Amino acid sequence: MSILLVDVGNTRVKWALMRNGKLTQQRAASHQGWQADDFAKRILGRARGIERVIVASVGGRRLDRYLAAAVRRILGVAPEFVVSTRQLGGVVTAYTEPWRLGVDRLVAVIGARRMVPGCAVCVVDVGTAMTIDLVDVKGGHVGGAIIPGPRLMVATLLRSTSGIRKRARGGGSGRSLFARNTAAAMELGARYSAAAIIDRAVKEARTTLGAVPRLLVTGGAAGELQALIRTLHLNVPDLVLRGLAALI
Repeated sequence: MSILLVDVGNTRVKWALMRNGKLTQQRAASHQGWQADDFAKRILGRARGIERVIVASVGGRRLDRYLAAAVRRILGVAPEFVVSTRQLGGVVTAYTEPWRLGVDRLVAVIGARRMVPGCAVCVVDVGTAMTIDLVDVKGGHVGGAIIPGPRLMVATLLRSTSGIRKRARGGGSGRSLFARNTAAAMELGARYSAAAIIDRAVKEARTTLGAVPRLLVTGGAAGELQALIRTLHLNVPDLVLRGLAALI
């Protein structure tokens, strides 16, 4: 039996198959402008023997409808959309209203706990937004934070500050926080800021839990921060899909 796992984020869609208990390599694409035919061609076009489709989506109702329509048309089954609840996959959230917790965040920490059982975990997802979630050793989701991702930080500066926008034309690159052109100053400033927040989060988590959690980082922009995060960590690009697999 094959099960299609789909992670619909704010900007990208990621997917993989579960075959004989093993997860295939993650594939990903930007879903900007996608409709039902795009899901059908890009994800389901060569689908064979898929009996279930399990989805974690924060992409919005329109994308969810298109995905559902494509799955029904190609596979003849209804996709199963995971939703955030008080308790799921061995994790119990302290969120006042559990449905407000992004399902991708909840599923990611489920995947993290499966990877490092018996440990407290701090999960960081670096995408359009950067989310940080802390789970104690017993599976209690303590809470989390939401911060603009590095690319969104830069986009906001370009959109909201005409002086910087003019000076950033032409691009630039650099490796040090102390950049020598405006474009690099924005990009590196955003990356260093995001990395510093992650390191600070682990310190805060130690105070909160009385122990240092394992740090797992995921998301499309995680690679940009890899060398800047000082805390020992695991980079797991398919963490949400691993979490979906743990729910089967």
